[in-house]
Amino acid sequence: MSVAKPLPHDAAALHVAGTARYVDDLPVPADCLHLAFGLAEIAAGRITAIDLAPVRAAPGVVAVLEADDLKRPADCSPSAHDEPLLAGHTVQYLGQPVFLVIATSHLAARKAARLAKIDYQARDAILTIDDALDKDSRFENGPIIWEKGDAGEAVDSAPHVVEGRMEIGGQEHFYLEGQAALALPQEGGDMLVHSSTQHPTEIQHKVAHALGVPMHAVRVETRRMGGGFGGKESQGNALAIACALAAELTGRPAKMRYDRDDDMMITGKRHDFRIEYRAGFDDDGRLGGVEFVHYVRCGWAQDLSLPVADRAMLHADNAYLLPNARIESHRLKTNTQSATAFRGFGGPQGMVGIERVMDHIAHELGLDPLEVRRRNFYRPGNGSDARAARPAAEPPAPSASPVSDAIDLTSRGAPPELDQSPAPAAPSGTQTTPYGMPVEDFELHEMVAALTESADYSARRAAVRAWNAENPILKRGIALTPVKFGISFTLTHLNQAGALVHVYQDGSIHMNHGGTEMGQGLFQKVAQVAADRFGVSPERVKITATDTGKVPNTSATAASSGSDLNGMAVKAACDTIRDRMAQVLAAKHQTDASAVRFDEDEVHVGGASYSFEEVAQLAYESRVSLSATGYYRTPKLQWNRIEGAGRPFFYFAYGAAVTEVVIDTLTGENRILRTDILHDCGASLNPALDIGQIEGGYVQGAGWLTTEELVWDEAGRLRTHAPSTYKIPACSDRPEVFNVALWDGRNREDTIYRSKAVGEPPFMLGISALMALSDAVSACGEAYPALDAPATAERVLEAVMRVRT
Repeated sequence: MSVAKPLPHDAAALHVAGTARYVDDLPVPADCLHLAFGLAEIAAGRITAIDLAPVRAAPGVVAVLEADDLKRPADCSPSAHDEPLLAGHTVQYLGQPVFLVIATSHLAARKAARLAKIDYQARDAILTIDDALDKDSRFENGPIIWEKGDAGEAVDSAPHVVEGRMEIGGQEHFYLEGQAALALPQEGGDMLVHSSTQHPTEIQHKVAHALGVPMHAVRVETRRMGGGFGGKESQGNALAIACALAAELTGRPAKMRYDRDDDMMITGKRHDFRIEYRAGFDDDGRLGGVEFVHYVRCGWAQDLSLPVADRAMLHADNAYLLPNARIESHRLKTNTQSATAFRGFGGPQGMVGIERVMDHIAHELGLDPLEVRRRNFYRPGNGSDARAARPAAEPPAPSASPVSDAIDLTSRGAPPELDQSPAPAAPSGTQTTPYGMPVEDFELHEMVAALTESADYSARRAAVRAWNAENPILKRGIALTPVKFGISFTLTHLNQAGALVHVYQDGSIHMNHGGTEMGQGLFQKVAQVAADRFGVSPERVKITATDTGKVPNTSATAASSGSDLNGMAVKAACDTIRDRMAQVLAAKHQTDASAVRFDEDEVHVGGASYSFEEVAQLAYESRVSLSATGYYRTPKLQWNRIEGAGRPFFYFAYGAAVTEVVIDTLTGENRILRTDILHDCGASLNPALDIGQIEGGYVQGAGWLTTEELVWDEAGRLRTHAPSTYKIPACSDRPEVFNVALWDGRNREDTIYRSKAVGEPPFMLGISALMALSDAVSACGEAYPALDAPATAERVLEAVMRVRT
């Protein structure tokens, strides 16, 4: 009834009208204070002297705090407790917060922060991957290595071998709303924190630790974010902690937001990678073995770098069955911003590596790269429904909402204590990933066949070749690349969610869950789930701000699991209340509760019909609770990250994109001309929202690989720290022809209404843009382009010149 409908975003009208409230829009008390960090001006070294007297004397300044002024450690790290709020005497990167200014206005705090006089004893900074390798600067004692078969022997004995190296740049999140927090001191030492965060529970935990109070003394609320993309999973910790400390010190509300320059100088980015590869293959382009070495620049603190690097290894196969594989990963520590979570969480970097290998093999053999990719695909899955491409306007039929369709809360998969145990061996003859997970649902054979037909790939590829033969200056390229992306947190205990649902006696429904809204439409999807469970219209359902006081111990809204986890938790809570209501009505009609049906804002039993509000009122008058919590944890997960073995993912999401580009061989300038996408969302909860996520994910992924270049100078200063120097895709950069369709079908795993996650997988569809540029450069000569990312105009021009010589 309600799921699968292409309903608009729940706050769309507020967004358009400019009335949607973000943290910086919240009314604050008249005595609210404002904060700013004073930042280090060197990348590595020690502070030998610091004079903050000019800062304290500046207009509007109430207090200034250094590390030594803090009563207790204030750690901002989501993992290793290695990120102090303030630097102390040791500076780890240029832009690191050294002191905190507390002032009467935002502008006063920022101006005062620039008045400090600091003397440094600089040391040689470790800035690059080569620097880190030379100094053996890393976060783990040595590389992590996962192996399947004997890759070295397979490569050495293969008829053909390619090898190469690829540099893959990082990426700035560039959320439209910057980092922001507001702390309001409460009675009894409690603290209310409003934070623009994807992880309210982590903010609660970190603030409580910094204040020296239990978590129950801190409540965190997040109504919405103006974008997150992973950049608000851990990077908001510092602002929330700073505000809470200032509020505790002064007894006054405290607010902090980064201006864009400060945001880009302080916060972490996507990890940049260097990938080295050797691949052995036969005359048809089929891989016998592949060896990868990942060099990951992690920055000054660990943050989430280890799981990011792990996921890059987990996606080093992408859509391809690798008979023999060796994946080696080096997690390198440098004096730069601590790299952090970003949409795809390392998966995109891993995928780019294997797609580069496929492209290189095709060039070596003179084959269509798509044909090489198809020959190396995993075998088709054995449990898929028959599916086909469908536009967003044709949603699948919604599921019914009988009383008996209650979620099973008795079997939730392996307990957390088994997460590190060896995984059971896959059945004989089963195709597995390099980390031993069976691939049983592979859908890309059918999907790619459908996309090549709908996008007219073969004819267009021939037309591109004809164009290039006739045009010496402008060269075109076309590429089709697939996506197979695993869905679940690789830290297994994070795969859980809770929800709180109230039905009021007038039939209105109030709901909270642990997920956060950052523009992706999670709240609308989950509201549709709730409406469907009660058989009512979505207008009856109100989701209020994510609140740690209502749903505790939540996981971050990340890993594309927002709808999967929170949708199931809400379903459990709604079904509990619905079943209670049904029992009341069944008793009134002396029948079984299974005979009660909720549909179209009415409840039917024994030939009688009631409005939903009548049944809610009857249940209330019968002294039946109309409030319930729901809980869900993802089943089947079992993962040992050290051995690189097990089942880290509940299922895979699939997609494929065809991108056509044109380059100017005199300047390297390039344009995306057309993109065709077919993406797998399972039985989509909301096709309109999913289409939007796919379009946005593709453009952001293409931007990462083409225009978005982060540049640090020799002193470790980020030079691309503003919109004037950092080029995100504009509206005019989107493909002129942009066709997106959903792959029709249901998830074979028991997810919420058999849907699939859609947050991260579409990002990697942008890899097709990079491969299309490589194809265009190939038209300029015989050599392989070896195009690095981002493929800026300068890099494209360099590749053209390299190929021609």
